[in-house]
Amino acid sequence: MLTFDNIVVAIQGATILRRVTFRIDAGQTVALIGRNGAGKTTVLRTVMGLIGPAGGRLGFEGRDITAMRADQRPGLGIGYAPEDRRLFSAFTVEENIRLPAEVARRPKAEIADTLDRIYSMIPELKEMARRPAGQVSGGQGKIVALGRALMLGTKIILLDEPFQGLAPILAARYGETLKALKATRPDISVLITESNPSLLKPFADRTLIIERGDLSEIMNDEPLVA
Repeated sequence: MLTFDNIVVAIQGATILRRVTFRIDAGQTVALIGRNGAGKTTVLRTVMGLIGPAGGRLGFEGRDITAMRADQRPGLGIGYAPEDRRLFSAFTVEENIRLPAEVARRPKAEIADTLDRIYSMIPELKEMARRPAGQVSGGQGKIVALGRALMLGTKIILLDEPFQGLAPILAARYGETLKALKATRPDISVLITESNPSLLKPFADRTLIIERGDLSEIMNDEPLVA
């Protein structure tokens, strides 16, 4: 489904990704583990077209999307929840969740159906639906960002450090939501970044380690070192 083939990314003359190569198949949940500054967010931003690679090929469902514009990529079925959430504080929670589909001009009936599925999977979003996004906590905001990613993320979801800063109760709830996503939509792929490897071990089918822009893969029965 998603393939990185010798992707090189440099920012302001500094090489961030060094010939990164990996593949995520349909329905896989893949953990991308690394310290701060290792290149995790750069991988996700490259998928979304927010950063252009200096070399290599990015593929999605057999199609070369290396040069595709960023605004076209969500339409492929890619959902993205950035680390900083990026919610519009003056909009309600529901307006934030609906926004990507409305910008993409999806039919109203399709938006309503997708919203109902998201609410059934994450009931607290329905409870917060009319609340201004500026009034939700940081942890609740991450759950809102997940719901928003699911509006267009029909094939793959990219989650950037979703557990960072969450209180234990919210972290547990977020984990339950990921399990529910895997149970109800086994066809959706998920790529999750995290600094703490133990948080993702219960969800990940595969674990990738990134360090100084170099990528390696470990078997999930091997011990993980933070």
